[in-house]
Amino acid sequence: MRATIRRLLSYVGKYKLRLISVFACMALTTLASLCGGYLIVPVINRITLAVDPSAKLNPSATARFADKVIGSLVETPFISSIMGNTVSTVTVYVFCALLILGLVYLISVVGSYVQARLMLSVSQNSIQSIRNDLFEKLQKLPVRYFDSHPTGEIMSRFTNDVDNIDVMLNNSLTSIVSGVISLVGTFIFMLTTNVWLTLITVAFIPLLVFSAGFIAKRSGKFYSAQQAAIGAVNGYIEETISGQKVVKVFNHEDECITEMDLINEDLRDKQQKAQFWGGVTGPIMHNVSLICYAVTLGVGGILMCVAGFTPGELTAFANYSKQFSMPINQLSMQVSTLFAALAGAERVFNVMDEIPEEASGEDSYKGEIFGDVVMNDVTFGYVENKVVLKNISLYAHPGQKIAFVGSTGAGKTTITNLLNRFYDINDGEILIDGRPLKAYDRDHLRKNIAMVLQDTHLFTGTVMENIRYGRFDATDEEVIEAAKTASAHSFIMRLENGYETLLEGDGANLSQGQRQLLNIARAALSKAPILVLDEATSSVDTRTERHIEH
Repeated sequence: MRATIRRLLSYVGKYKLRLISVFACMALTTLASLCGGYLIVPVINRITLAVDPSAKLNPSATARFADKVIGSLVETPFISSIMGNTVSTVTVYVFCALLILGLVYLISVVGSYVQARLMLSVSQNSIQSIRNDLFEKLQKLPVRYFDSHPTGEIMSRFTNDVDNIDVMLNNSLTSIVSGVISLVGTFIFMLTTNVWLTLITVAFIPLLVFSAGFIAKRSGKFYSAQQAAIGAVNGYIEETISGQKVVKVFNHEDECITEMDLINEDLRDKQQKAQFWGGVTGPIMHNVSLICYAVTLGVGGILMCVAGFTPGELTAFANYSKQFSMPINQLSMQVSTLFAALAGAERVFNVMDEIPEEASGEDSYKGEIFGDVVMNDVTFGYVENKVVLKNISLYAHPGQKIAFVGSTGAGKTTITNLLNRFYDINDGEILIDGRPLKAYDRDHLRKNIAMVLQDTHLFTGTVMENIRYGRFDATDEEVIEAAKTASAHSFIMRLENGYETLLEGDGANLSQGQRQLLNIARAALSKAPILVLDEATSSVDTRTERHIEH
């Protein structure tokens, strides 16, 4: 947990100047609020004396100073010209106090506004950096990671987990820092008002801290379990929606609903535990604060009777007593947000800590590739002790066409994965132009191997943009020529806007065969010396398939 907090703070710490400004605004706002609260002390004392001139008051040095500040404004010609000579002294005094209070609270409002704007900038820039780093890391992870993690679960880290961090940075972080500043400032003002009442108030802090710590230890693990359960729900929903046609073909709607009920029930149970421990903190802290407030008022009343404690000071101290426990209460109310964010951050950083694909060395080969492929006694398994390919050997020379024939699960797709170095072999060797695969720069190798899978994928964009994905610097004429090579040009021209037709939802407005032809056109555009078709024409008619093969 501490490591997670340090990593989060490292993102926020990039904006030190803005953070310093935020803290300065917090300090200014807190000071203005506390000063405003103390200005009521001389006002109440003056009103008390006006009602009962015989009252014996013994104000503190701070109260006497506040009285002088207000009194100096009363004596100014400006106030005299406004109020005249017919208004009572107490009324003029209260009016001046209200003017000063208005100015003080205006400063507090401006400080709060600037603080909120700056903190929003810090939090949103930090979240942008986290999203960018997470996405960048995903681009560097091996295919093995995506094969072993559901898409919905990965998406949950981008959405739910990052959003929870965003809420925490906007709310919880500000509450924690401003709470600490407010705690220190209030403590100082309480000391200047009455030492004994301050000691009584401070005596309740261990009880508040113990309660918060007790609950925090138990709620943290439940929030981690909750975030994992949310990822599982998102993964199942994504999987079910993606395979909705299969679900309906086999009439598995009821089974899917039952399975979703079980996963959702698990999420409900974990959310209940997390939210219970997060929600119980606030009421406990609030009740402890009320007890502290009641004790403070009781003892303060006794001090008024026996020690000359003024009504104004008791009123101010009662407010400070509430304000003193408020930061702890606010923090306790943020427990659910805080732990949800930390659990989400831990899941995000777990992805960032995944081992990326092995980087190519500086001396990796980046020269011309002709396409002479040799596999010698290759053995491979996706899982340890479970071999998929065993002692496989084959040869494919430049310009030669070879076909892999075998039963389902025999390893035909696995061979294509190995050629692209999506996975590294366990034993044997794979050579291209006489060089081992590991001798090649990984990006350069993949640039020279065009691969078309049975499971097609099209991006949101035009037909032209989707084909150009094979080579971004290709001209429109080259894209059209590639489409003709793949026998896709004729059906493209029949589309509403031809090559400028917008494709959405993985090309949902096209047939499976048309999507395969666009993928083949994309591969043809790359002009790679090695072309691998993994049942890429399974949904294409026989005539078109023969044209593509030749």
